[in-house]
Amino acid sequence: MNARRTQPTPDPRPAEAGAAATPLAEDPRRRLLLSGLRCFAAQGYSKTSTRELAEAAGVNVAAISYYFGDKAGLYRAAFCEPMGAPEEDLARYNGDHLSLPEALRGFYAGFLEPLKQGDVSRLCMKLHFREMLEPTGLWDADPTFGIREMHEALLRVLCRHLGLDPAGAAADLDLQRLAICIAGLGVHLHVGHDINQQLAPGINDGDGQLDLWSDRLVEFALALVRSESERRAQLAAATSAPPARSEPSR
Repeated sequence: MNARRTQPTPDPRPAEAGAAATPLAEDPRRRLLLSGLRCFAAQGYSKTSTRELAEAAGVNVAAISYYFGDKAGLYRAAFCEPMGAPEEDLARYNGDHLSLPEALRGFYAGFLEPLKQGDVSRLCMKLHFREMLEPTGLWDADPTFGIREMHEALLRVLCRHLGLDPAGAAADLDLQRLAICIAGLGVHLHVGHDINQQLAPGINDGDGQLDLWSDRLVEFALALVRSESERRAQLAAATSAPPARSEPSR
């Protein structure tokens, strides 16, 4: 679907052919990729037209077919190409030698680093989270984008520090809830980025604020883990306690 067509196609160069040549003007594919990333992240796949994508990139509509096959091909490229391999994020927190605070800091780095890298990285994350909320089927078509792997790695981290058997993690719904809640703290930094900025102006401004986010996210996640650990300990104590002796009847 993403392969370049070999048969003759309409000229996909920008409509303003008389404009002075620049590196940007000479790379209409990248311009389409970036305009697709912005449009799809802002309004989703179904609400974005091919004409809108072409106009945003300053190219003819035929360029979408030429470089990506169709709108779906452009969406897939915008979804996949700018993101790094999921193994890079996994390596931040998946090591057995890491303490729980170290593992959580590495886990949240995968959410915070894109916010430090400018609009392209932030829009990539936003597009990925939009796909979760408004699925096009891309996740189902290719499950290798890393979400499941990252979730399962987080479960292993939690099992290790809660003293649980990782073989039972999939069936332990309370452990699953804990992992989902921990991840949700990071997800909301992207899904609610613009709203968060309006509610608390300056809260995301600059690397210093994002470093504070890292500290607080680790603290909040540790509190969740402690709460779950205490709940399990109380449940185990109640289960193992001998039954109360009843008074003999008179």
